[in-house]
Amino acid sequence: MVIVGGGLSAGMVARQLTAKGIEVLVLENGGDVRNSAAAKLPTQRDELRWATHTGLMQDGAAETYTWRHNRTDPSLAMRRLAVFLPGSGVGGAGNHWNGQAFRWEEYDTELRTRMETRYGKSSIPANMPIRDWGVSYSELEPYYDLFERLFGISGKAGNLRGKIMPGGNPFEAPRQNEFPQRPLEETEIGLIFRSAADKFGYKSFLSPAANSPDAYTNPDGMKLGACQYCGHCDRFICEAEAKATPSVLLYPLLARRPSFELRKFCHVIRIEHDAAGGQVRAVEYLDLLTGETFRQPADVVVLAAFTLSNTKLLLTSGIGRPYDAAANAGVVGRNFCYQTNAAISVYLPDRWLNPFLASGSTVTLIEDFDDDNFDHTGLGFLGGGFIAAGSGGGRPIAARGVPPGTPRWGTRWKQANADWYAHAGSVGFQGSSYPHRENFLDLDPDYRDAYGQPLLRVTFDMRENELRMAKYCAGKMVEIARAMGAARLGGLPEVTANFDTRGYQSTHITGGTIMGRDPATSVVSSRLQHWDAENLFVVGASVFAHNSGHNPTELVATLALRLGDDLVRYVGRPGRLA
Repeated sequence: MVIVGGGLSAGMVARQLTAKGIEVLVLENGGDVRNSAAAKLPTQRDELRWATHTGLMQDGAAETYTWRHNRTDPSLAMRRLAVFLPGSGVGGAGNHWNGQAFRWEEYDTELRTRMETRYGKSSIPANMPIRDWGVSYSELEPYYDLFERLFGISGKAGNLRGKIMPGGNPFEAPRQNEFPQRPLEETEIGLIFRSAADKFGYKSFLSPAANSPDAYTNPDGMKLGACQYCGHCDRFICEAEAKATPSVLLYPLLARRPSFELRKFCHVIRIEHDAAGGQVRAVEYLDLLTGETFRQPADVVVLAAFTLSNTKLLLTSGIGRPYDAAANAGVVGRNFCYQTNAAISVYLPDRWLNPFLASGSTVTLIEDFDDDNFDHTGLGFLGGGFIAAGSGGGRPIAARGVPPGTPRWGTRWKQANADWYAHAGSVGFQGSSYPHRENFLDLDPDYRDAYGQPLLRVTFDMRENELRMAKYCAGKMVEIARAMGAARLGGLPEVTANFDTRGYQSTHITGGTIMGRDPATSVVSSRLQHWDAENLFVVGASVFAHNSGHNPTELVATLALRLGDDLVRYVGRPGRLA
């Protein structure tokens, strides 16, 4: 079995397969950074190298994307990857994530049924192709639980077997077991946010986290250290191995199993497809160290790469019908979704926020306005998101929380940084992104990458539903920010059309190879099996039919664990999985 991509999804699939002695070959585009300068002090703390210059990310000079807002616009190449940051190397983006680990809402994978049942069929705009995914939360719950134990997720249950528990998230889907670890420590700004949210009657809680509060040993015997709250999580390797990542918990385990092989620096070019036979036969890849091209035969192929890479490989390999937005036909590339974000700065001169004492997930939040947790009747939009406050680390280059009106350079700018560093924070909103007929992925006819292949073209903008949703939820966010007693607030947030790719927004991008029960509207089945090639499977955020207000990571891992078990069945008895 050949798995394309050596990140979180691949590691989870391989864990299930190799436990049964099934031979697995993982082809990874990058190298292994676990024992490199990125993971050792003092170089691990190099904010300029890893965070500012994105040293652990995909090289945009070799492979990038083009972007346009509408299909009638010309596309332009993203000369520098900024708006999202695909990972590179063994572990992928799962190495440099912050660690926020959410289960999605119970209704999320049956979203169309939920909306039609609650608001009527007419509530869903004709240009919003939300879908049921063909899988229920109850089917996924055991795999959510397994992931949380494997990655030592910290938190407090809010819904334990249907009983609402104090201190947790009362909106979460019912879980069978408590989190395997206690919650992280709460930040000062989180406590201030919690007090303000309580005044409105909102239900605040600490974010579930893959940052380990204590030393932890998972069911495989793999270990995590205790978080030091050093503030170097997102875009960094954790030198204390306290952040649960594939390179700490999965790939060292897999390396000890005789049926596992990992080949690094292998850039996959295409999947060989026998259309008449309904099978894939091999994977063609370029050895980046020698420049040689190889054909790797395969009984089964699993695409487990980054969201955009999965879609590009299907398009360049000619597998599946490319989506045509004008005709509203085809499937590969449809339902591309992003995340809808906004934030406002708060300035609290009488409170010491100590932003440097943090992990990537030391966040206090509310989900009262997340997804469909509130009544949308008469609001003119669907979806929502969580509102939160916390600190990501207060690192010296990026943490420049000076008030509006501060000069952009000079003595007064320096003094403002000194005055406000320990007293400035922010309140943020992370919202859903529902599919729109005009948001999609295809191959660019004009631009090519360093390997001679067409660049993947992204056609995306914030559409009317997300603009209305963001305005409503940002208003709630500002109300909480004002109630926090800030002496000053930053500029009021506004999410607008003409999506700007020049600054970072989120790497939570989904869709392009969506799952479902109907081959006419999905690329893979609810078992992640390609409709046009029985022995080809796709896993990752590319199979999501929409993006919720939650981070996608835990659901990605959950689907991958489930797929691993399905592939064990498939190897024993090949055929269409039911």
